[in-house]
Amino acid sequence: MENNQLHKRYGLFTAICMVVGIVIGSGVFFKAQDILNYTGGNMLLGILAWVIGGAVMIICAFNFANFATKYVKVNGIVDYAEAIVGERYAYMVGWFIATIYFPAMTAVLAWVSARYTLLLFNPAADITSGLCMALGAFYLCLMYAVNMLSPKLAGKLAVSATVIKLIPLAFIIVVGTVCGLASGSTTEAFAESVRTEGADFSSVFSGIAAAVFAYEGWCVATSINAELKNPKRDLPRALVIGTLIIMAVYILYFIGLTGGASTDVLMKEGATTAIKNLLGNVGGTVLSAFVVISCLGTLNGLMIACPRAVYSIAMRGKGPRPELLSAVDAQTNMPGNAGVLALVICGAWYFYFYGANLTAPIFGAFSFDSSELPIITTYAMYIPMFVMFAVKEGKRNVFKNAVMPILAVMASLFMVFVAVYAHGIRPYREAAAKGEFAFPVLFYLIVFAVIMTIGAVFYRKRKRG
Repeated sequence: MENNQLHKRYGLFTAICMVVGIVIGSGVFFKAQDILNYTGGNMLLGILAWVIGGAVMIICAFNFANFATKYVKVNGIVDYAEAIVGERYAYMVGWFIATIYFPAMTAVLAWVSARYTLLLFNPAADITSGLCMALGAFYLCLMYAVNMLSPKLAGKLAVSATVIKLIPLAFIIVVGTVCGLASGSTTEAFAESVRTEGADFSSVFSGIAAAVFAYEGWCVATSINAELKNPKRDLPRALVIGTLIIMAVYILYFIGLTGGASTDVLMKEGATTAIKNLLGNVGGTVLSAFVVISCLGTLNGLMIACPRAVYSIAMRGKGPRPELLSAVDAQTNMPGNAGVLALVICGAWYFYFYGANLTAPIFGAFSFDSSELPIITTYAMYIPMFVMFAVKEGKRNVFKNAVMPILAVMASLFMVFVAVYAHGIRPYREAAAKGEFAFPVLFYLIVFAVIMTIGAVFYRKRKRG
């Protein structure tokens, strides 16, 4: 082992591809169906959910782009928290990212990748089977190996997967929109939006909660800021350009689907039927292969971030065994020990996600949606950073350093409300109508509190040492 510093290896194009590639993955393909179901098939409300979710992402990304011009160290989010709020808060943010956020997201993508792989070969495949779980675990280990043994290959995979995953989306946007306008199905879908049954405005909140998974991942690119050749110039550009591309693609894809199927069909069968109607069985199969590649590309991007999240804590001398976890391998220039621990944590979350989504969840009342709640938690953790940045830097540039952070605070608070509604109020009402009790966000907060308390214990021990 030697020299615990990461090399400068990535440029602007790779950074943009990482932002777009990580965000555009599985979410856009299956969350569109969820959004339509939440909004009762109302296309206008569905688009509104995409727009609001995208606006929140862009506002926060703009502020992070501003942070990126001032702070560069090892892991963007932790760097920003440390410089703006303080060391202790930065450690807790880093602990959350390393033990909950990145691992939970990575686990979800491993399962989704396995799911679409099985459906590619057998449309009637059981996506809750042991085979699906085993394949997802294999994908998890495969992406870990790629990132640990060849970080350059992982970067190239991020670029190539981004290009590949945009191909099917482009087909749906162009072919679906043209066919939909020609046949009148797209116009009919929007005309049906005037119906009100199951489509009140509050349904948009649940739609936004679904969209947040499809939009999340832009902040992962900040984990490689120390490895960018020109981070103060390239990271801000990548965040802004990447998020604008993502929002436009999602909305156009959502509209393009109406060219292949009615909203009622999309609500019941998802995008698969629309894709087959537009491209035929062969085209649908090819597109399914692209979807698998898309998911694996996103999984690769998240796995790029997981070891670096653990490393970013250790290199500061914090957390468990920092002298061991901060070591960088001389041959691969990767934090190998941190990578092993990251893989173990991802495996734990993978087991939880799988067990919580079975027909009969093995965790009972503690079965919450680990694909959405950790994401919205990050918005809550951004709030102190936005507030303190406005206080410290607001006078230097009122718009960039005061107005935009205040907008970001408002957007983040709104996302917290959305989480409480979608994962608390709505399921509580539905369960109460059946004489049952359900409040998933409460059980998530209990798990969150336990994990964060463990992190606080490690922090205190290191402080005393």
